[in-house]
Amino acid sequence: MGGVYNGEGGRCHRADVPCPLDVKLETEEPVQHTYSLNTHTGIFTHTLSSASVTASQSLYSHRYYSNLMVMEVLLVRQVTSEQPITVNLVTSFTPQSKDIVFQSGPEYKGGRTDETAEFQGGSCPTVHLIWSPIPPSLTLLPEQSQARWGFILVVANSLESAKASFDEGLSLMATGNLRPSHEKAWKELWLQSKVEVTGSESLCKALIGCMFYLLSAFPSIHDTSSSFGGVSPGGLSNGGDGQDYWGHVFWDQDIWMYPGIALFYPKLARAVLEYRVGTIDGAKDNAEKQGYKGLKFPWESAVSGREVCPEDIYGQQEIHINGDVTLAFQHYFYLTEDLSMFKERRGSDVIYGVADYWVSRVTWHPEDQKYHLLGVMPPDEYYHNVSNSVYTNTVAKFSLQFAVEVANLLQHPVPKEWKEVAEHIKIPFDEESQYHPEYDDYVKGHPVKQADTVMLGYPLGLEMSPEVRRNDLEAYEPVTDPHGPAMTWGMFAIGWLELGEAEKAQRLLEKCFNNIQGPFQVWSESSDGSGAVNFLTGMGGFLQAVLFGYTGFRVQKDFLAFSPLLPNDISELCIRGVNYLGSQMDWLLRKDEVCIILREQSGTAGNTKPHNLQVVLKASGTKIPLTPGQPVTFPRESGYVCKLDSTLDSSCWPF
Repeated sequence: MGGVYNGEGGRCHRADVPCPLDVKLETEEPVQHTYSLNTHTGIFTHTLSSASVTASQSLYSHRYYSNLMVMEVLLVRQVTSEQPITVNLVTSFTPQSKDIVFQSGPEYKGGRTDETAEFQGGSCPTVHLIWSPIPPSLTLLPEQSQARWGFILVVANSLESAKASFDEGLSLMATGNLRPSHEKAWKELWLQSKVEVTGSESLCKALIGCMFYLLSAFPSIHDTSSSFGGVSPGGLSNGGDGQDYWGHVFWDQDIWMYPGIALFYPKLARAVLEYRVGTIDGAKDNAEKQGYKGLKFPWESAVSGREVCPEDIYGQQEIHINGDVTLAFQHYFYLTEDLSMFKERRGSDVIYGVADYWVSRVTWHPEDQKYHLLGVMPPDEYYHNVSNSVYTNTVAKFSLQFAVEVANLLQHPVPKEWKEVAEHIKIPFDEESQYHPEYDDYVKGHPVKQADTVMLGYPLGLEMSPEVRRNDLEAYEPVTDPHGPAMTWGMFAIGWLELGEAEKAQRLLEKCFNNIQGPFQVWSESSDGSGAVNFLTGMGGFLQAVLFGYTGFRVQKDFLAFSPLLPNDISELCIRGVNYLGSQMDWLLRKDEVCIILREQSGTAGNTKPHNLQVVLKASGTKIPLTPGQPVTFPRESGYVCKLDSTLDSSCWPF
């Protein structure tokens, strides 16, 4: 259950909520077992086939009613017989948990967290479960050729909400609309996004799996409860122990999972930002405890925003999380121009608070006339207490610049320190080797845990020459841990695609397949199967390699850049539902041409009104207006999509 944790500080972990629908079907005669996961409808089915009966057990979390879980059992007679057929329902469920003490009610059953809250003085969340009684067996009567049974479970944070949802579930069952309403919600979701490749079945399956599991971790696009608890590396189904990072929320959400979702779903992107807004008070407390101003978002977050990392050093030193959070806000604004997120929804408080933190955290060094960030841990966690992590300093610089931009838009006073620090913060660079060292005194060739400096090009977008980009990739690729986290190789692949080397990129991207376990495309954190499962962070990095690598998409201020390039074994890439400035576009990329179709206008994010858009091709300067429903096809080359009335300087282009 999202947002339900137990334990104070570093002992905080996702609370164990037992499931009454944890049921196993058994028959008296030998059976053959098959398992299927329908990613179109979000339904998992276990089928038992015997000579006399086929028993199917289907499980799904309702996509529209997000606190409703359903189990359906279908028995189908295989031979004509006058004998009843019985299937046993075996369960070990008891309303007990190491985190929750359940108390039976007269009509409904509910529970309350019984131990410590996430932080001293915080309120304990309340958990209420209501479920259909599970009989010990189900029987297909002699006169029946088939029969279906339905069971529902409701999980809610108040008794009133639980009762209302349970009544809604019973009503849907009575009208036969329980499964159809769930399938309709998934269909609506898939209509807004689709990523398909022609030429590689394994890549196509992996992409479908990535989108399905990531979407499953996000709320319904119809959810208005504002109760979204963020996305942890292993999703909602994991978080009870350290391997699953206790269910906490990291930079994984904002940097790795978020971009692929935000490109299609502004509402879901906004839910991530609102989660961070909801943790402002905790972030302020973190900064104060460190002796700094503004906001310090936790390295590991739960509900309040107070640091819940079991090891202090990460919360103290891995401060790049602040810039990661603001980068997500910037990404959203450039995709939507939705200022309401920054005005009415307090997004500006996040941006300004992070800027104030950076200003109070830096140290001025007169020797080089630069601001330094001392005593930090870079994304490469093999090192700590270093000075001037190049990733951390760069993301700090960009978040300060974005704070100035937002303040100007909202006519908010801009402290001169924001501009001063942004302009003069040190970005380590080795002039002799023409590459970016990971931090001050980094020794070239020393091992690296995961993608770090290579992320300067993407997603940060630090300006550099192709020579420097290549040097960074060549310096870090051979020393990056081959058993490191799964998302790493997607960032290297994007870098090589920027440089036009599609086959080298593809070889690196294929390393990710070592982390994918069949038959349901489940990711492990490490290639040896260890670490968090199902590793959404790795999926997010893999998805970005396709969405932002093959296409060259870059979300910039005033335009959406593209620079498509496909490897030899991919003949087509189809991306449907790209959402930009209130409009949706379908893209078809082939070896030698690009086709874009602007969809007919529909609902938009926030207060965004759709703009008239055009395609501008970089080499020729050709401008092609986009008209809803009318395909636009042109030879493959770089360009950008912008407002029809926009006049952009074509020099503001990567490289």
